[in-house]
Amino acid sequence: MRPYLSIELAGAELWLLADKAVYYPAEHALLIADAHFGKAAAYRRLGQPVPHGTTDDNLQRLDKLLAAYDCRRLIFLGDFLHAPESHAPATLSALQAWRERHSSVAITLIRGNHDKRAGDPPAQLNIHVLPEPLLLGPFALQHEPDPHPSHHVLAGHVHPAYRLFGKGRQRLRLPCFYVQAQVSLLPAFGAFTGGMNIERGENSKVYVVGDGAVWETL
Repeated sequence: MRPYLSIELAGAELWLLADKAVYYPAEHALLIADAHFGKAAAYRRLGQPVPHGTTDDNLQRLDKLLAAYDCRRLIFLGDFLHAPESHAPATLSALQAWRERHSSVAITLIRGNHDKRAGDPPAQLNIHVLPEPLLLGPFALQHEPDPHPSHHVLAGHVHPAYRLFGKGRQRLRLPCFYVQAQVSLLPAFGAFTGGMNIERGENSKVYVVGDGAVWETL
C-alpha cells in the first residue's frame, strides 16, 4: 500500500501522507502543521514527567519525508516551537544539525499562536517567518482555520482526530485530514501533541492516518 493518498482539491493535486503531512507536487512543497518542537523539553522544565527524544524522533521523520519526495520547499503551517522553554540548548542543537543536513531546502514558517509566544526560530536556522496567509497556487496556507475570500485554506491548529466505528474500548481514534468546501485541516505532525475529535460535516471528507497508510472514511 502506498504511504500516501492522492486527492484533487481546488483544482490541484495534493498527496496526503501517512506521516501526517501534505506533499504538493506542482510546487515541490512539503507542508507540515503543528510540529511543536521542544514541547517535551518545555514540560520537563515545568517539572512534568514526559518522554525524552520526541524532537529527535520528529526530525528523523522529516528526514525520511525529505528523502522520499522531491521537496524544494518546506512550509510549516504554524507552531514550529512550542513555548519559550523550547529554546533549550539540546532542542536548538538538534534543530541546527537537522537544518545543516537540508541546507538546500527553502523553509518557511507561517506564525501560529505558539510561535507568537515562543518567539521566532533562531536566525541561524535560516527559516523565513511570515504572518498568515501565504498564497500558493489555489491555496491560502494558514495556521488558523479561518476562511479566505479567494483561496482554499489549508490550516493546522486544531490537531484533528477521528473516532472510527466501534463500542467502548474498541473504538479507534486516529489522526486525520479533514477536507471541507473552504477550509481543510492537516493533522498535527508532532508526536507529542494530542488531538481534537472532529465530526464529519455535510460536503466534507475525512481521511484517517494509521499503520503507514491513509484512507477515506465512509
